[in-house]
Amino acid sequence: MSIDKGVSPEAASSGRAAGASPIEFRLDAASGVPTYLQLVHQVEHALRLGFLEPGDQLPKVRDVVAALAINPNTVLKAYKELETKGLAAGRPGQGTFIQATLSQVTLPELTGLHRALLGWLADAGAAGLDEDGMVALFTSALRDFRGDRSHYRRSGHASRSGQADRGGTASGETEGVA
Repeated sequence: MSIDKGVSPEAASSGRAAGASPIEFRLDAASGVPTYLQLVHQVEHALRLGFLEPGDQLPKVRDVVAALAINPNTVLKAYKELETKGLAAGRPGQGTFIQATLSQVTLPELTGLHRALLGWLADAGAAGLDEDGMVALFTSALRDFRGDRSHYRRSGHASRSGQADRGGTASGETEGVA
């Protein structure tokens, strides 16, 4: 999946106007996720990352259909889902526009987190993991984090400082695995 803010080099060379949508959809046929949900998720991700803001226009249905070779009803279903969630609203004759945002990290924090994640991905690649392996490892770690986080909330701990008391490894962590 790729979410682009602003005019990409491809769009600039294709003559897309400056007022065009700041998001370009991508599909992953192998993901198993329905096409309309892939579009919804990409908009939600773009909102969380600050790439889309209230007032931004989503690509016109006909443009998405032409770019991705999908049924117009699929795009309409995605946009209807976004409207149901209160994130977008259609304007007859004009298109669909973002009307709300999702919680997001501030730009300085996001930049640092992005840089750290790129470093982690480089380390994972150097360790021999392919993309599916990286996704599986990240998903597993996220589940562990969610479980640990709820444990720490219940016990009143605000941080993970108790790790050293367990022999220096976090719950569920294996020696030598990052």
